[in-house]
Amino acid sequence: MNAVALTNMSLEEKLATMEQIWDDLCQHQNVQSPNWHGDVLQIREEKRLAGQEQPMDWQDAKKTIRQRTQ
Repeated sequence: MNAVALTNMSLEEKLATMEQIWDDLCQHQNVQSPNWHGDVLQIREEKRLAGQEQPMDWQDAKKTIRQRTQ
């Protein structure tokens, strides 16, 4: 895929493509997350423990994202 093809994709197509790429990346056990991911996760866990945020099921999260972008 080239930049022109990406530019011509709808938002829905881009999100679907990102989901497919993410699913493919998850199949590889040797992918390392950047260090800042740990920092973000720690902040989110602290907020969750303080009752400021609640976790969301991944399927529900994808549905919410799709609704917001339509």
